[in-house]
Amino acid sequence: MRKGHAYYAFDTPEELQAMRDRLTAAGVPQPQYNSVTRVQMRNSLTLPPDEVERLLASGVPYVIRLKVPRKEEIRLNDLIRGWVLVHSSQVDDKVLMKSDGMPTYHLANVVDDHLMKITHVIRGEEWLPSAPLHILLYRYLGWEDTMPQFAHLPLLLKPDGNGKLSKRDADQMGFPIFPLDWTDPATGEKAMGFREAGYLPEALVNFLAFLGWNPGTEQELFTLDDLVGSFSLERINKAGARFDIQKAQWYNQQYLRRKSPEVLAQYLLESLATEGIECPREKAIAIAGLMQDRITFPREIWEQGKYFFRPPDSYDEKVASKKWNEDAVKVISAFSDALGKERLTDASAIKATWEAVASQLGANPGKIMQALRLAVTGTAGGPDLMMIMEIIGTDEVRSRISSALKTLKVKVA
Repeated sequence: MRKGHAYYAFDTPEELQAMRDRLTAAGVPQPQYNSVTRVQMRNSLTLPPDEVERLLASGVPYVIRLKVPRKEEIRLNDLIRGWVLVHSSQVDDKVLMKSDGMPTYHLANVVDDHLMKITHVIRGEEWLPSAPLHILLYRYLGWEDTMPQFAHLPLLLKPDGNGKLSKRDADQMGFPIFPLDWTDPATGEKAMGFREAGYLPEALVNFLAFLGWNPGTEQELFTLDDLVGSFSLERINKAGARFDIQKAQWYNQQYLRRKSPEVLAQYLLESLATEGIECPREKAIAIAGLMQDRITFPREIWEQGKYFFRPPDSYDEKVASKKWNEDAVKVISAFSDALGKERLTDASAIKATWEAVASQLGANPGKIMQALRLAVTGTAGGPDLMMIMEIIGTDEVRSRISSALKTLKVKVA
C-alpha cells in the first residue's frame, strides 16, 4: 500500500449493491469495482487522508483492494497458449484482505507459491481470467523476476463435446468422475470412484494423459515411465478435450490383456470369496486366462463366467428358439452318452469326440455348437466351449446336458 498499489475500501454491503444496481440500470453487463467505479466509492483514494485515519482508528470495517492500473496491457506468456494479452480495464480491483483480516485466495496463492519457490503453475483454463491479477501481484510485490511459468490446461468436456463436464453430468451418464468412492459430507450424496468401478490405475493414468495431449505418434499405450519420457506441455492442445468414457474402457481392456492369468486369477478369487465359493487357484488361473480377452473390468471374470461354478438356471430364449431343435437334441444326447463312456480331461479330446458323434449322425458340428453352448452355459456366447468343458469336467457337462434336455424339450420342433 505504501507504493500505491492497494487501498482501503470502506464500502458497506448496501453501498456495493447500490453501485451494482446503478451500473446494471445503465446497461453494464458485468458490474465491477474497478478503475472507473472506484472513484465513486468510499475508499482511501476518494476520502481525505484524515478521514481515512479516523475511520481506521474508530474500527470501521474495511477491505484492502488491489489498485489495478486504468490503461495498461497485461501480458502473459502461457506455455500452452502463447502470449495472452489482457487490457487492465477488464480486470477489477479484487479484494486482497477481507474485513476479518484474512487474505483472499488470490493474495494467499501468490505469496504461498513464491515462498515455496514454485516454478510452474499448471491449472485449468477457467483460471485464465485470474492470471492478469496474479501477474500484477507478482509485479507489485517485487517478485516478477522469479514469477512461475503458467500453463492453462484445456477444459474437460462432456462426451458429446458440448460444454464442460460436471459431476452431475457423469452421474447422469453412469460413469465415475472421482478417483475413489466419495461421500459429500454436507449432503451424504455418494459418488462412485474409478477404482471401485474396476478401472486399473495404469489404464486411468494413460487415459487421462491423452485428454488434451498427444505424443505426436500413433502410439496409445504408455506406461508411467513412457509418459514421463514423452510428455511435454508444448504438445497439450488448446481446445477442450472430450471425456470419452468408452475410450477409458478400451484402455482398461488393453491393460487387463497385458496382465498374466495368475494376476487376473486373484480378482476372480476375491469375487468368489464374496460369493462364498471355494476354488482351487489352478482352476481360477485357467478361467482367468480363458476370459481375459473378453472382459473390460476385473469383476466381469466372475460376472460373465458364473457358469464355471453354477449350472444354468435359465437359457437364452433367442438361441433356444432358433437352435434347439430335433437335430441338436439328437447330437447333444449322443455326445453326452459318449462322454459317459470315456474319461476325457482335455479340450482337444472333448472336441474330437464332439466332431466324431456329429459326423456319425450326419450333422454339421458347427451348426449345432451354439445349442451345445446353451445347454452347458445357458448363454449365447463366450470363450472356447471345449475349454469351458475341460475346466468344469465332463461329469458336470453331462449333468447340465441332462437338465437342458428336460427343460428345453418343449422347444423341439
